[in-house]
Amino acid sequence: MIEQDYTLAWGLYAVAAVGCLLVAFKLTGWMWRWLREPLRVIVAVLLFSPTIVDPVKDSFAPAIAITALDLAFKVGNNAWRAASDLAMYALIAFVLYAVFVLVRWPLERRARERRARRDAAAARSAAEDQALVTEAPQADPRDRYRDVPPLAATARRPGPGAGRVEPRL
Repeated sequence: MIEQDYTLAWGLYAVAAVGCLLVAFKLTGWMWRWLREPLRVIVAVLLFSPTIVDPVKDSFAPAIAITALDLAFKVGNNAWRAASDLAMYALIAFVLYAVFVLVRWPLERRARERRARRDAAAARSAAEDQALVTEAPQADPRDRYRDVPPLAATARRPGPGAGRVEPRL
């Protein structure tokens, strides 16, 4: 395999792995967040962890593919090396994920408290507005914007859709 073929094969694998990762994101979208995110980390590690195939030529291949092929066809001794690489990458990925969670946790708690304060302030404001509306003076029954039209207007009332529409106050 020449260098361009090797690069092309890795490029095609990267595109396919990104597609598989997007499918995994779609499949785990309905799950509880603390289950969904570790599953996505596991899928990313399985798809994107390389392992060395030939130490002399510095040839790499996806660790999951090497493990599956060595176990399926019982050839080579790369399965243990690929499995150890998968475990190492998984450990690194989960440590990074734990750091991400530990940074995100206080930020979310602060945002939740801010949202609760904002909702409480909105509820107080709505209660004050409601109190002002109930204390407002009632309109004069002889008001020209009331529901019942005056007696003179009932005699020559226009048909539906015709006439002037006035706002209610």
